[in-house]
Amino acid sequence: MTYETVKTFYTNKNIFLTGGSGFVGVSYIEKVLRSMPDVGNIFILLRPRKGQGIQERLDTIKNNSVFDVLRTSEGFDELLNKIKPVCGDISEENLGLSDDDFKMLCDNVNIVVHCAATLDFETDLKTAVIVNLMGTKSIVELSKKIKNLQCLLHVSSAYVNSNKNYAMEKIYDAPANYNDIINYTKTMDAEKLNSGAEKIMGDHINTYTFTKALAEHVVNDARNIIRTCIVRPSMIVAAWKEPVEGWTVSKNGPQGFIMGASKGVVRRLPVNKSLIYDYIPVDVVINTMIAGTWFSAQLPDSTPTVDGQTPIFHCTTSTCNPFRWNDISSILTTTLHNYPIRGAVWYPNIKFLPNLFMYWISSAIFHFIPAYILDFVTKISGGRPILVRLHKNVNRSLSKLAPFIFNEWKFDNARTLRLQEELSVDDQSVFYIDPTSLNWTPYFINLTLGVRKYLHKEGDKTMKQALKKNFMLMLANTGVQLLVVTGIWYLSSFITGTPFLSNYWAALIVIIFGYVF
Repeated sequence: MTYETVKTFYTNKNIFLTGGSGFVGVSYIEKVLRSMPDVGNIFILLRPRKGQGIQERLDTIKNNSVFDVLRTSEGFDELLNKIKPVCGDISEENLGLSDDDFKMLCDNVNIVVHCAATLDFETDLKTAVIVNLMGTKSIVELSKKIKNLQCLLHVSSAYVNSNKNYAMEKIYDAPANYNDIINYTKTMDAEKLNSGAEKIMGDHINTYTFTKALAEHVVNDARNIIRTCIVRPSMIVAAWKEPVEGWTVSKNGPQGFIMGASKGVVRRLPVNKSLIYDYIPVDVVINTMIAGTWFSAQLPDSTPTVDGQTPIFHCTTSTCNPFRWNDISSILTTTLHNYPIRGAVWYPNIKFLPNLFMYWISSAIFHFIPAYILDFVTKISGGRPILVRLHKNVNRSLSKLAPFIFNEWKFDNARTLRLQEELSVDDQSVFYIDPTSLNWTPYFINLTLGVRKYLHKEGDKTMKQALKKNFMLMLANTGVQLLVVTGIWYLSSFITGTPFLSNYWAALIVIIFGYVF
C-alpha cells in the first residue's frame, strides 16, 4: 500500500496529548516539533497542582532537558508556542474539561495521543480503574465527538499480557468485562473493592496490567467508529540516539538502580542474569507512536483494522535483540568508576543476586548497616537522614516487583518490524523503529552517562573532582573491608581462645561470604 510520507501526513495536524508532562509525553512533544516543525498545535491536558497552575506547569515542561538540542535551533520559541495547555484531569468525568475547551478540541483536533496512566504497580484497584480504565474510556468518548479525527493512538504496555509467556501483537480475551469493573468502582465501597482485588484480577500480576488490559478493549471496541491504534512498549529506558544518546528523566527500571549505584548506596540487586529482560529505548517508542498513527490513519475505509482488530505494535526487544544482564554486568561497575559522580557517598560496587532470599541477607549487611551508620552521622550533623527509609521502601516494593524480576517474557514484534519497511527511505532514518541493530554494551554506557548528567545533574565540569573522590572512596572502602575481615578474625580467635593465625578460617569465611553475597 502506498502512503504519503510521515512528515507530509503530520503537516498542519493538530494533536491532543495526555500525559504530556511525563517521560514519554515530553519525548513525544520534542520529537514531533524537532522532526516535523510544520505540525499544527499540540494541545496537552494538564492538571493544576497545589500552588501551580497549568501555565506554570507548561513552563516547567518547556524547561525540560529534552529540549536542549531543539533549544539551539532557529525558531525554537515559535515551535514551543505550538504547545497549548488545556486544563483538565484524566481521572475526572469528561476529563474535567470546561465546555469551551471540550468544544475547542472537538472542532480542531486531528490526532489524539493517550499516554496518561498511573504506572505505580502498588496502586490500589479503585485508583487504577479510575485513571487507567475510566480515563481511557473518557478519551474514547471525546475522540468519537471530534469532527475531523484521523486517529486515536493509545499507549498501552506489553505487560498487559504478562499472564502469558509469549504474546503476539493482538488483543487477547478480556480478563473481565470492563463495564462491570467500572460499575463496581462507581458503586462499591473502596475498601471492599480493594480487598477483593486479587479475586477480581484473576491471573494478572497487579492492578496496572489488569486495568491496562481492560483499557485496550475499550479502544478496540471503538475501532469501527474511529481509527484506532495501540502501541505496547515494554520497560521504557533512556534514549538510544535522540535527542541525545543516553538522555533520560525517568528513574524507573535500570535508570533508578544505576542512579543509586553511582551514589554508592545501592550495592546489591535481585536479578537473574541469565533471563531475558525486555528494555526499549524511549526514542524507539516515540517513533513507533508516530509511525503507528500514520499507518492506522491511512488504512482504507473498507478495512480500517488489521485482522479485524485495532492495529497493535509491540515496542519490544525480547524476540529480535534480547538483553541479558550477563552481557554487561562485568562492565557496569567499571563504567561507574570511569564516570563517577561528585555526590557519591561511598565507593560504587553493584552485585546481582539470583533470588530474593540471598538479596535479603546481603541487603541487611551491605545496605542497612551502612545506612544506619550514615543516617546517624547525617542526623548529628544537622542533616536529614534518608538512607534507611530509602532501603525500607525498596525492600517493601520488591515483593510487588518480584514477578517482573524473576520471570521471562517474549513479545513478538513482527508487525512492528514490517511497519519499518512501510516507511519511505527518508522516514526510516528519521523515525527508526527497528531495535535489532542496538548494541547493548555501548548503550548502557551511554545510559550511565545520561543518569549522571540528567538525573544527578552533574556535567563534564565535575568529572575531575568526581574521579579524585572516587579514588579516595576506593581507599576508604578497601580499608573498611580489611578492618571487617581482621576484626572478625581477631574476634573468633578471642572467643575460641586459640592463636590468631590458626583462625585463618574465620577470615576465609568472611571473604567467601562477601564474594557470594
